Amino acid sequence: MRRPWRGRAAPWLFLAPALLLFALFKFLPMWRAIEMSFHEVRPYLGDRWVGWANYRQVVTDTAFLDAIGHTVVLALGQTGGSMVLGLALALLLEGTARRLWIVRTAVFLPTVTAMAVVAEVWRILYHPAADGAVNTLLGWLGAGPSAFLSGPDSALWSVMAVGVWRGAPYDMMIFIAALAGVDRTLYEAAAADGAGVARRIWHVTLPALRPAFAILLTLAAIRSLRVFTEIFLLTNGGPSGSTEVLMTLVYKLGLERAELGVAAAGSMVLLAASVTLTLAVRLSRTGTGKEAAR
Repeated sequence: MRRPWRGRAAPWLFLAPALLLFALFKFLPMWRAIEMSFHEVRPYLGDRWVGWANYRQVVTDTAFLDAIGHTVVLALGQTGGSMVLGLALALLLEGTARRLWIVRTAVFLPTVTAMAVVAEVWRILYHPAADGAVNTLLGWLGAGPSAFLSGPDSALWSVMAVGVWRGAPYDMMIFIAALAGVDRTLYEAAAADGAGVARRIWHVTLPALRPAFAILLTLAAIRSLRVFTEIFLLTNGGPSGSTEVLMTLVYKLGLERAELGVAAAGSMVLLAASVTLTLAVRLSRTGTGKEAAR
């Protein structure tokens, strides 16, 4: 017996308020951004159609190309660094001992701490003088003092280190959850065959973590492509534009210089990159799954 139409409509009625808010604050602004990307936005004077001119400026303008390059470098560094460090932490803190949850909680704190607080703490640690906290540690290791956020050659790498430090605990928790599903008898069989710790990790642990790697690669890469808060709070794109990324440039063009059409085109380029990356990871994961099934 088929359910009456009222029964089928009831779930949608409960979802309607959330869907309405989602459409109002997500899809309508997105559609407006797409429209703006093809126009020269002139408040009170009426928008003027410019076609693909805004997109041509995005892909040819030196400032945009530099911002895109910085975004890619930051995305690769933060994604790879946070995943490697997160996996190392997960392997160290994996287990069922009761005391481990205290250590895990302490390690996870950077992820849930407000970025404004994190930025201010790291700004103090990165004090460029020789007696700064990080420079003091470098001095103990025999390395010279660094300008960190104040140097054009070191600012991007300094911001990247903050991103890795903040993102690794999140990746760690995903890896720990995935490690819980690894068959322990595989470790015992590998050990019986004479495999050391490194070989067990390479041949047992890493293959079992492929789904977690796919999820984290997607999440971390998109998070890194859309990086804004760290840059805005730590360097605001400086010094001399050495840490300018696509999000901060779009923000400045749209809200500080009122070039809303070009800013909207930059946002669409970033959206296209995020969608392409997500689909690529999804398709590669599907292809790997089919090969494994065969």
